[in-house]
Amino acid sequence: MHVCIQFRLNHRKYSRRSLTRPGSGSFDSWPKPVRRRVCGTKLQNSGRSDSGSVELKPSWKNTLYTSLVVLGVIAGYLTYYQVAGSRALPEGLILANGRIEGDHVTVASKFAGRIVELRVREGDSVQAGQILASLEDAQVKARVEQASAAIAVLDAQIKAAEATLATLKKELPLAIASAQAEVSRAGAAVWKAEAGKLQARREAERMHDLLALGFLSSQRAEQADLALTAASAEYAAAREAALQTEKQLAQAKLGVDRIKARELELAALRQQREQAKASLAEAESVLADLTIKAPSAGTIVTRIRQAGDVVGAGSPLLDLVDLDVLYLKVYVPEIQIGKLRLNLPARIYTDAFPDTPFDATTRYIASRAEFTPKEVQTPDERVKLTYAVKLYLEKNPDHKLTPGLPADAVIRWKEGVPWVKPNW
Repeated sequence: MHVCIQFRLNHRKYSRRSLTRPGSGSFDSWPKPVRRRVCGTKLQNSGRSDSGSVELKPSWKNTLYTSLVVLGVIAGYLTYYQVAGSRALPEGLILANGRIEGDHVTVASKFAGRIVELRVREGDSVQAGQILASLEDAQVKARVEQASAAIAVLDAQIKAAEATLATLKKELPLAIASAQAEVSRAGAAVWKAEAGKLQARREAERMHDLLALGFLSSQRAEQADLALTAASAEYAAAREAALQTEKQLAQAKLGVDRIKARELELAALRQQREQAKASLAEAESVLADLTIKAPSAGTIVTRIRQAGDVVGAGSPLLDLVDLDVLYLKVYVPEIQIGKLRLNLPARIYTDAFPDTPFDATTRYIASRAEFTPKEVQTPDERVKLTYAVKLYLEKNPDHKLTPGLPADAVIRWKEGVPWVKPNW
């Protein structure tokens, strides 16, 4: 490796000479003016050197300046190669760096409303189920009370219908039995009236025969006719009463149908109660959703809204990161990506915890190359094609690691290679 040094002596410039990096050539290969000045030799203005430059007699200040420049160059290259050698890792390990990230969860409300309270701010740690915010709920509470009242009314109606149905079921057999008894009595009355009618007719016929023979007066015959007429009327009345009792029996038997109708009405009331319960459950669900809780444990990254804001359904309120699911996103050069595969082990090192490596696993390897993003620290690396790789932490004890923390990673792609801590 060569560098150029230009220096001025007595207001004149020597020509640029090429200095060979120490260690790659002998001292004699250095340019004579520099070699002489490093050694402290005084040059005489005796003409041109072998390179065509005029050699001037340097002062002690110029000699000192030139010596310091040469020694600085030598020290710089020695430091560079020492650091470069310290960065090297054994074959089987890949070194990369990036920032720790997490899977973001957007906390939002399912329903529109006004924010009454926001209980957290950026940087707050929250647990799963912790209340984060509350929306105005007066209207929803009124819906809950209305649904509860409707259920109470339907419960009362159902109890009344059940009581009526039970009474009908008890009365039906009694009514049928009573009607059947009336039918029997009416039938007996009809039979008796019919027998009396037959007897009165026979008696009237005999009286008329005796009247014709002259053995009986006409008054007696008239009495027999009147008795027949009365018997006929009684028979007709008995028949009519029998018909009525038969209708009553039929009416009593209709109680079965009335019971079925009552059962259908009761079923309808029960369905209405279930509908009212569903409305109540919906209103209670909406009421519960107006109290927004953390879906998982994590850290609040962004507080998007403030108390008093009116938000729409699905409008984001907070941005949450789960600290138990973190990963380090690194960028591996194109020439090394072929060595990686999923589920390879890795170790993550941070400046915050230099003596504590964190185990990780390769869970994602990008399928397309991209230019290294700006967060990579060295400019020469940003112009290279790289592949994004995500190293998911196995665990995050005490939630030590947080998103945004810079970290280095060592990925082991060859089994059996011992782990080496990166030395930057």
